[in-house]
Amino acid sequence: ITSRASRRGTISLVTQPFEPRRRPASIMATEQKKEAFRKYLESAGVIDSLTKVLVSLYEEPDKPATAIDFLKSNLGGPTPADFDALTVEKNTLAEELAKVKGELVSAHAKIEELSAPPAEAPPAEA
Repeated sequence: ITSRASRRGTISLVTQPFEPRRRPASIMATEQKKEAFRKYLESAGVIDSLTKVLVSLYEEPDKPATAIDFLKSNLGGPTPADFDALTVEKNTLAEELAKVKGELVSAHAKIEELSAPPAEAPPAEA
């Protein structure tokens, strides 16, 4: 309800329909993005997994020194020792792969050499 003064000096009340405040488009777009992301996390099972791990941390009688390591290990991530072992294994396999590729190149060269027709010998002078 708003009041308006008329020319005669009297005040009349005018009622206007209620309109909720409109949010700027940028805020609505941000909220839509948040909601879409939340639905994505929910459909991927991320929210359930995080909830289970956090509940297990809460129920842990002896709290770990670093909560982040607890979360990593309970979410299925490798421990630092596992990570180091996997890194060493990866480097070993990469070296072995490079060696085998070199052997393959040598084998291909040998095959080409053996399958090439023999070079004709110059005619012998009699």
